[in-house]
This record gives sequence, C-alpha cells and structure tokens, in this order.
Amino acid sequence: MKISLSSLAAGAALLASLGVVSPVRADQPSASWVTSWATALQSIPQLDTPPPLYRAPDVAGRSVRQIVYPTLGGRVVRIRVSNEYGRTPLVIKSMGIAPSAGGAAASTAGAARVTFGGRPGLSVPPGEERDSDPVDIDLRAGIPYAISSYMGREQRMTAWHRVASQVDYVSRPGDHVADDSPAAFSQRFTQYAWVTGLAVEAPGASTVAAIGDSITDGMRSSLNQNRRWPDALARRLAREQRRDLAVIDLGISGNRLLSDSPCYGSALERRFERDALRHPGVKTVVLLIGINDINFQETTARAGLDCDAPHTHVNAEDLIAGYKRVIALAHADGVHIVGATLTSASLPPEREAIRASVNKWIRTSRAFDDVADFDAALRDPADPVRLRREYDSGDHIHPSNAGYSAMAEAVPLTALTGRH
Repeated sequence: MKISLSSLAAGAALLASLGVVSPVRADQPSASWVTSWATALQSIPQLDTPPPLYRAPDVAGRSVRQIVYPTLGGRVVRIRVSNEYGRTPLVIKSMGIAPSAGGAAASTAGAARVTFGGRPGLSVPPGEERDSDPVDIDLRAGIPYAISSYMGREQRMTAWHRVASQVDYVSRPGDHVADDSPAAFSQRFTQYAWVTGLAVEAPGASTVAAIGDSITDGMRSSLNQNRRWPDALARRLAREQRRDLAVIDLGISGNRLLSDSPCYGSALERRFERDALRHPGVKTVVLLIGINDINFQETTARAGLDCDAPHTHVNAEDLIAGYKRVIALAHADGVHIVGATLTSASLPPEREAIRASVNKWIRTSRAFDDVADFDAALRDPADPVRLRREYDSGDHIHPSNAGYSAMAEAVPLTALTGRH
C-alpha cells in the first residue's frame, strides 16, 4: 500500500520491535514479473590498507540511500538484494522506496515500506539472494527512485558495483530510511551495493539485458546523467513507444570473458547465468565482451593488488570458444542472444589482429541470433583501428556520451524480440 514517509517510520519501528529474523526465500517471480533496473556485483578486495579506489564506506548501523532509474513502469514492484560475495550474513533492518527529490532527498508522496516475508528486515546468508514481498507503488519509467536500507550494526560492505556513474549516499548512524530530508546523508559514494534488481509486474513485457565490460558499464560517461549505451537504448525504445521492453545494464568495468579478477568481477562466462538469466523477464541479451581479455595479457604485473591478474594469454579461438559456451547457456534458457562486435581500441598490431578475427567470426558465423555492429558504428573510416574523434572520450578505448548514443542506435530493434 502507499504510505507517507512518516507512516513508514512508525510502521518500521513497530515491526522492528518484533525482531529481525531470516525469512525463507521469497516466492520466485511469476511470468508476469519483469526486471526494470538491475546491476551486477563484484567483490571488493579485502586488504588491510586498500588503495583509495577500493575503500568502501562505513555502513554499519547507518542508512544507505541508492538512486535507481527503472526503464519500465508498473504499480507493483519487488526489490532483489544479494549477498553473493559476502562472508557473513547481510543484515538489513528496514528498507523503503520513494521517488527521488534530487540528491539524497526523497519525496513523501508515493513512498512505500519494503518487507521480506512480512517482516521489515532480513538476514541473507553468504552467497544467497532474496526478493522482497510485492510492494504497491506507482513506478514510472525514467524517473529516479531512492531505495533506502538501514543496515545492521556490524554490517560491512564486501561487494559492490564499483562504477555506478551515479552518486549514492550513506547517512550518519541510525535509521534514516524514512527521512525525506537529505540532511542525515552526509557521505557520498559512487557505487551500488546489495540492491541488484527492481522488478515490476508487467504481463506481456520482457527485459533486454546488456552485459559486458566497462563499455557497457558506461565508463567515462557523464556522472548522474544516464549516458551509458543501455540508457540510450532505453530512451530509443521509449521514443519508439516500445512499452513492452525494459533494459538493464549488467556491465562491469574491467570484466573479462574468460578470467576472474580480484577487482573486476568473476569471468563473464561464469557470472552469466546468475547476473543475466536469473533476472525475471529476460528474453534478450546483448553481449559485448573480450577487449580486456585481449589487453590484460600484455599489461605489466604489479606488486600488491594487481587487478589485471591473471595475465592469461588468449587468442581469437579462445574467445570464440568462450562465446559459444555463453550462447549455449542463453539458448538452454530460451533466451535470444545478440553478439556485439568489439570496438576500436588503438591496439598494437598483434592484439588488433585478435580483435579483427573475433569480429569477423561474430559477423559471419551465425552463432549469435543477431549482431549489433558496434565496431562499424564507432570506428574512424579513415583509420578503422581507432574510434572516430567525436565518439572518443579521450582515452581511445571508451566512447564519449555521443559514442554511447551511437551504439544504442546500432542495436537492431528487430533483434529485441525475445524470440528464439
């Protein structure tokens, strides 16, 4: 039911007095549930003195407010939380969702309390995930929502989505889930944590899952502006009046197809089923992965935290074999899979030859159900190993905002049917 934030606080306090216990797993979503927003988690390197990029905020006994943008609207939602990489139970004492009022502020209109098995909080064992109870809320596509979680007194952040391209917030100690004012939320961070999915009840709709590395993650796109290529694809679908399709972004910066990383997440072929296929409503996947496999084999090994390790040698045949395994997983689940060509990255000749061979196979093998030719959309016609200047963010690998928009335009809409 819809309640005000003040009612949310009172209700949460009353239920909390009954104790927070670990509920049974929520009922699995039915065919009418469709994932409208999602992210993929990666473990945080657990070091005594981590470098600044890998220092997680203190969340123990504090409230965490995360801003998400659903790509499909509805009136009933479910929130998914994950303790995939946790070493101890993930304890959330209370949770709420409300329309964002900008920054860390939340709107009192349309706020809703989130429960798990009828309780205000939950304890998720390591390696598991949970769906909330259905929540009545008027969820609108393209509008920001604040999901606020009051964390257990000993809770630590051991996993996150590191490159969120979105500012999120941590409060001073205490339960500030119901606060509409931003005053308590003094700390900012640019990651997502624990909340991995927002599903809506939308019979007849489906989800397009974009999965890959930093180019799908939107690295170097504008902060807080939703300029990643999956965001641009969602806007394109909205212009086309395709209200039957949601788009979710499961890219992880630094991710590889074949190798795990201490910083950049599990290898995509190993995380594919969990991160893409388990989300309700996914009928189509767009896969863009491989450039880091090609590059990291040649990066210099570092003492201490070496995020590029292992520096696994790969060739085109290795990558093609990995693609085939991912395609088989998608087809076994009845999911339509679109292969995306690897974009120009100003590679030296020996690595460029691998990229060219992989792209030729993606275009001609017919192993994928469809092809999104991102390489053709972004490359410089006069020098195809490089990005066009207007599509280059400046590092010669990651697209600019304009480049990400061009990628979205290169996705054939006929490929997003969800049929296989």
